[in-house]
Amino acid sequence: MQIPKEAKRQARELFESSLDDSGRPDHGKVLSIADLVTKASPRHSVQILREFARLIRLETAKHHAVIESAATLDPATRDSILKSLQARDGGAVTIDVKVDPSLIGGARIRLGSEVWDASVLSRLNALSS
Repeated sequence: MQIPKEAKRQARELFESSLDDSGRPDHGKVLSIADLVTKASPRHSVQILREFARLIRLETAKHHAVIESAATLDPATRDSILKSLQARDGGAVTIDVKVDPSLIGGARIRLGSEVWDASVLSRLNALSS
C-alpha cells in the first residue's frame, strides 16, 4: 500500500520532533506523539503512524547490535566488542549476544544495516562459490 506524500512528510516531522538532544528517539516523546496522533485522528492517521513507527524502528536499529558467535563469548571479549562499537557509533550501543553453532567458528556482528561476518561458515561459503 502506497503511503501518501503528505503522510510521509507529517511522519518525518513527527519523527524529528521525537528526537532528544543526542539525535536519538526519546521514549516519552514517541509515546506522547503516538497518543496525540491517535486522539487527533488526522487524515491518513494510520499511514502516518505506520511511517512514524518505521522511522523510529530504523533509527533504533542503528544503535542496536546483534553479536552471533559459534561459542559463548567471555565477558572481556563481549566488552571489547561493545567498546569498539560504541567508539565507532559515537554513543551508546545496546547489544544482544547469541550463540549460533552453525557459524562453526568466529563471529558475525550486525549493527543497524551493517554486517561484519568473520565466521568460518561465511569463509567456507565464499570458497564454495
